[in-house]
Amino acid sequence: MKNNKIIMYAVFLTIGVSIGWFVFGGDSNKEIEHNHEEVAESKKMWTCSMHPQIMQSEPGDCPICGMDLIPAASSSEGLAANAFKLTPNAMALANIQTRRVGKAEGDAENRLVLSGKIAQNEEENKVQASYFSGRIERLNVSYTGEEIRKGQILATLYSPELYAAQQELITTASLKKTQPDLYQAVRNKLKLWKLSETQIQQIESSGIVKEYVPIYATVSGTVTEKLVNQGDYVKQGQPLLKVTNLNTVWAQFDVYENQINLIKNKQTVMVSANAYPNKEVEAVVDFISPTLNTTTRTTTLRVVLKNKEGVFKPGMFVSATVNVNSDRINQELKIPASAVMWTGKRSVIYVKKDENTPVFEMREVTLGHRVGESYVILEGLTKGEEIVVNGTFTVDAAAQLRGKKSMMNASNTSNTSVVANTEPKLEVVKRLKASKVFQQQLKTVYDSYIQVKDALAEDNVAVARDFSEVLLKKVNNLALKELETTEAKAAGEPIIRTLFESTKNLAETQTIAGQREVFQRVSLQLATAIKLFGINEEVFNLHCPMANNDNGAYWLSTSKHVLNPYFGAAMLKCGEVKDSIE
Repeated sequence: MKNNKIIMYAVFLTIGVSIGWFVFGGDSNKEIEHNHEEVAESKKMWTCSMHPQIMQSEPGDCPICGMDLIPAASSSEGLAANAFKLTPNAMALANIQTRRVGKAEGDAENRLVLSGKIAQNEEENKVQASYFSGRIERLNVSYTGEEIRKGQILATLYSPELYAAQQELITTASLKKTQPDLYQAVRNKLKLWKLSETQIQQIESSGIVKEYVPIYATVSGTVTEKLVNQGDYVKQGQPLLKVTNLNTVWAQFDVYENQINLIKNKQTVMVSANAYPNKEVEAVVDFISPTLNTTTRTTTLRVVLKNKEGVFKPGMFVSATVNVNSDRINQELKIPASAVMWTGKRSVIYVKKDENTPVFEMREVTLGHRVGESYVILEGLTKGEEIVVNGTFTVDAAAQLRGKKSMMNASNTSNTSVVANTEPKLEVVKRLKASKVFQQQLKTVYDSYIQVKDALAEDNVAVARDFSEVLLKKVNNLALKELETTEAKAAGEPIIRTLFESTKNLAETQTIAGQREVFQRVSLQLATAIKLFGINEEVFNLHCPMANNDNGAYWLSTSKHVLNPYFGAAMLKCGEVKDSIE
């Protein structure tokens, strides 16, 4: 009986557990599944098909065009808002190279490179003056830059004072035995007026007063400035010419505030000129200015160069390499100069976020001084991170095309819940100093670019290729030496190099689709150059939201009139003016 009861209890217990699981367990699973769906729904983002940079956490209307937002495609890659991925093929075509940040090795990294100009040696500057009053009857120096020699006749003067003094000499010459002091005083006055002993004796012996008296050069050198012209009246002591001896010249370099403690007086430097890039001259630091320019935050370093052959000319750009043997330098974090992009306000680089995947993100950094071909990093990077060191502007162009944070894009889209609900705004960057020659060169590049743009708008692949070849030649003619400051050169060098690479790719592309794809990069790179250096002409920046697979693309134009180079006749008027470059 007991065994039967135990069996019955066991059966009832099993049936009860089964019923409970069926009733409550199924609901629990449904509740879990339902919760998962709610979580997934809460994480869903909404975007605009015409403006993919719009990302909102709730459905609604696009704040730009008013269209209904659609669910954004979910990313299985888990990228941050400002991160983007490049394909291996794109990496290879653009020759994008990366490097891990760490302590740099080698003597080359312990060299400080300074930029400067050749100037006249002020210790050799002389002034050729007139030692008596008169009128210049003849000026024998024709132009600035003429070489003169000591003893050479520079000018001929008519001087009433000198005429009277000659009369006194002739008169006192007959009295020199009875009044020797008076005679000697007259002779001394003529000597003080720089008449030679031979001239004085000639006047005395001939007894003839000369109306016109030559002025002889008292120094040798190069005329750097003419201060008078033929026919001018001059006073006693008035400067006639400025003369300098260019057998030695000064090379003056700008040293930034944070570089001053790395250089000492009498330190050896190697100087090279842009005109002779393969020739270096050894020199010694002769002077370091005790004052700091509060505008540029630089002081002046000076070396004296021998120049008997006239190789160095005042105004010529030069650079100096200084060996820096400092424990502090050896411990600093440095990155290649090619990795840095400057907007005039910010210094930015691109960091590779994943070791095995080409995912990149822009990072702002604070730069210290330049050492060799590297910059010291003060803030923004840590040792071991991987950065882009070649093809940086190509990576930046890719970021701009995807609406991500980039060098020229001031909007910060790091908020993952509600990303910026307006289009990325192109930053107004500080204009860097470039010569008129460089601006004119950049203007010719822009003119050829417009011809390529118009050909693409007309769907003419052959004409676009021909104009692309012309554009490539114009880009190749951009002269880095015409950029007048260290900051401008540092910003201009990678821009010119990358623009040349993209333009070369454009000229080699055979299809209209390929040309339009490369044209996007050329447009962004040229816009960067024009924003930084200017071309003395207003340039309009236009945007088509449907180009580049609905990611949008920019192009430059001489007017607000829309002629779309990315669609041509298919959608010729698609686009709008976003801003202009003054």
